Amino acid sequence: MSEILFLDGAQTRAALDPHRVLDAVATALVAIGRDEVSVPPRIAAHAPGGLLGAMPGHVPGLGLAAKLVSVFTDPARPGRSSHRGFVALFDAADGRPLALMDAEPLTEIRTAATATLSARALARPEGTRVAVIGTGAQARAQIALLAALDPNAPVSVAGRDPERAESAAALHPAGRVAGGIEEAVSGADTVFCCTGAVRPVIRRAWLSPGTHVSSVGGSHGPELDADTVREARLFAEWPGAATTRPPSGAHELQDLPPERSVALLGSVLAGEHPGRRDDELTVFKSTGHAALDVAAAHVAHAVARAQAWGTRIAM
Repeated sequence: MSEILFLDGAQTRAALDPHRVLDAVATALVAIGRDEVSVPPRIAAHAPGGLLGAMPGHVPGLGLAAKLVSVFTDPARPGRSSHRGFVALFDAADGRPLALMDAEPLTEIRTAATATLSARALARPEGTRVAVIGTGAQARAQIALLAALDPNAPVSVAGRDPERAESAAALHPAGRVAGGIEEAVSGADTVFCCTGAVRPVIRRAWLSPGTHVSSVGGSHGPELDADTVREARLFAEWPGAATTRPPSGAHELQDLPPERSVALLGSVLAGEHPGRRDDELTVFKSTGHAALDVAAAHVAHAVARAQAWGTRIAM
């Protein structure tokens, strides 16, 4: 009889050590860039109010896992949606199920880690001004990760709801609320865009020369306007961000001209592709990838076992 380790939401969140998640996600991104991962195309079953998606993946050295997640509109919060589900981790050698954990905190931190790695690789080294656009779960996860990594670096937060923006900014010791999105991004060196937008919330005219934009939201529409995409050097987690249709692919990267290329962030991290050049505008567009779930699940399982957290369930 085998046992599986069950981690509830609080235990999953506690086991996702931010520094270890950053390292594991970097490993996964490099593996994606080198085409070393096994990740089939995403599939989803559609219901009247949303969908149920399945994202399995294997990353050498990190493991084998699958995420099952529902994405449903939230009638109580127009323009927002819920993401609920779990991640199952398996032994990559013999296929035994090892752990079951909450997908929500895992997805939040692996997405924030990916965005942060894009900023480290693509933003100007001397840039210190950071803006986070959005006040929902993913924006809050991004702010919390930035606070964990450098609590003294100022972060400006902007969103539609001033009260929610105030609450999100309070997650960072050096967080402050900007007067609006334009004010937040116009003086920023790095912009983390984490919204549920259905139309652009960032305009090219607001961005200073040399800005890096990391866009991780926009599942239902583009976060960035066409001018920003047209003038930027483009980066993504995987080739399908530009070659598959939404929601697998990115709204902003659809139907690019043949001469436009989208570089992989993992190739930049591995030193196999150039990153930023001088004061050009750079955009990293995230759509999520199963290899990143594998990376975060690997960390959560290792930390939980070391700390004797969770409940063991006989299978």
